[in-house]
Amino acid sequence: MNILVITEQRDGKVKKASYEAIRAAKNVAGELNADVTAVLFGADEAAAKAMGGYGAAKTVHVADEKLNLYSNGAYVKSVVQIAEKEGADIVMLPATALGKDLAPRLAVRMDGALAPDVTELSVDDGDIVALRPVYAGKALIKVKVTSLKKVFSLRPNVFSAGEADGAEAQVEAFSPQLDDADFVTKSTGTSIASGKLDVAEATAIVSGGRGLQAPENWNLIEDLASALGAATGASRAVVDAGWRPHAEQVGQTGKTVSPNLYVACGISGAIQHLAGMSSSKVIVAINKDKDAPIFQVADYGIVGDVFEVVPALTDELKSFLGN
Repeated sequence: MNILVITEQRDGKVKKASYEAIRAAKNVAGELNADVTAVLFGADEAAAKAMGGYGAAKTVHVADEKLNLYSNGAYVKSVVQIAEKEGADIVMLPATALGKDLAPRLAVRMDGALAPDVTELSVDDGDIVALRPVYAGKALIKVKVTSLKKVFSLRPNVFSAGEADGAEAQVEAFSPQLDDADFVTKSTGTSIASGKLDVAEATAIVSGGRGLQAPENWNLIEDLASALGAATGASRAVVDAGWRPHAEQVGQTGKTVSPNLYVACGISGAIQHLAGMSSSKVIVAINKDKDAPIFQVADYGIVGDVFEVVPALTDELKSFLGN
């Protein structure tokens, strides 16, 4: 048996969520008597070898320049070809924006089934059992995929990648059989905000909501995030109002996050927002409304005006952390 793990890179750097997925696959592979094979589109051979440090016995390296940027049709066809070649009935990948688009397409093309946004994996009687949130995070269900072909997308920042042990994966170059019709969508380039952390992979996030009242007050969020070395996030209302880009939106219609620390400033806690951040390890809420729903999921709550609390908290953190 072989477990195939689809990894993701940007500008030649492999995303942390990819290492988490490899380690998660390795953790169940032992009980299934299976090997773990990683798939890497783009990057270099050194990055392909490094995946061995997280549990991959082999990396299938697709070095076609046309696939350095994501194109769903071409990626699906490539992965199906690799899965058939490697004899892999199980595919895992991070539930990033790319993974959420690729996973269901892949399950359909493989004539299999998908367990999306998984937060825990275990093995029961030779089958993988996946734990995943449902009803906007209000409940958890255990899912056993009964089809022969199985696809699992794993929520970033939930599974630990651990430390690389220095092992190197065997690298095998692969050239998928593709034609122009497979590139239904074509990426011509990417634009990434300089110095900005991606909320989907950040270990700490400071988010702001309508309680900030106006976009010119966003510096309060940025100052606190800077003091914590955190990414900045935003509620749907803030993004809809045009204050912040959609890439920062946390919630059911934005990005699902699971950082070690999530600080919600002026966010009431609508159900769609809670669905995107309730799996955070520690949640701190700052809101002047003591009955705001956000306090129901918060580990620490501060009832107060964000214009008073956030600057004071930022100053204290800068003094305590020495920055």
